[in-house]
Amino acid sequence: METSRHKHQMDLLIYPLRPWLKRHTEDGYVGGNMFLYFSLAQVRNQDFRGPDVFVVLGVPYRERKSWVVWEEGKGPDIVIELLSDKTAARDKGEKKRIYQDQVRVAEYYWFDPFDPDDWAGFALREGGYEPIVPDDQGRLISKRLGLALVRWYGWYEDAETTWLRWATLDGELLPTPQEALELERWRIEDERRQTEAERQRAEAEAQRAEAERQRAEAEAQRAEAEAQRAEAEAQRATVAEAEVARLRTLLAEAGHSP
Repeated sequence: METSRHKHQMDLLIYPLRPWLKRHTEDGYVGGNMFLYFSLAQVRNQDFRGPDVFVVLGVPYRERKSWVVWEEGKGPDIVIELLSDKTAARDKGEKKRIYQDQVRVAEYYWFDPFDPDDWAGFALREGGYEPIVPDDQGRLISKRLGLALVRWYGWYEDAETTWLRWATLDGELLPTPQEALELERWRIEDERRQTEAERQRAEAEAQRAEAERQRAEAEAQRAEAEAQRAEAEAQRATVAEAEVARLRTLLAEAGHSP
C-alpha cells in the first residue's frame, strides 16, 4: 500500500460492500491487498501483489490468506486497482492484460486517490475489455453487482477529498461501519421521538376526552338542575292553583259570588 490514503480508500470500498453482499446475495467474498494465484505454473515468489480490492460472487465467505483460483474454482468477478505514481503503468498495462487474458475478470476498474479524474472501468466482452461508459450522472455501473461506483467528495478518516464509493442505482451510498452505526443511532433516536410524540398525542387525546367527559357531565348537571327548577316551578304553580280554588270555595260558602 502506497500511502495511508490508499489504505483508507481500499477500506472505503471493502467494508461497506461486505454487509451489502450478505444482505443481497447468497454467497460472496470481498477482499483486498492479497496475493492472487491464477496458474499452477506460477512461481509463487515471483507473483505480483494481488488486487487492491476484489469481489468474488458465488463463493462462501470465510477467512483466506490468499486467493488461489484453482482451489476456489474461480477468479474474481470484479477488481479495482488504486493507482499511484509507482504502479499506474503496471495497473493500466500488465495487470490489465493479466485480468483480461488469464484471470478473466468480468469487470476491471482503476482509480487514483490523488487524481480522481484518473479513473476508468472495463467490462469483459468476447474475450477483451471494453470501456464502461459513465452514465448521465457520471457513474460507472457494475452490472455484476447492480451497483454504481461514484466519486464522492467529503471527509473520511483524516482527509477531505474525492473518494471512490459504492452506491445503489437509486443514488444511496453504501454506508461505512461508522456511518451505519450513526444511521442506526439516528433510527433509534427517531423511533424514540416518534414513540414520545405518539405518547404525547395519546395523552393529549386522553386529556381532550376527559375534558369532553367533564363538559358533558357539567351539561348533564345543568340540564338536571334546569329540570329540577322546572319541576319546582310546576309544583309552585300547582300549589297556587290549589290555593286559589280553596279561596273561591270559602268565598262561595260565605255567600259571595266569586
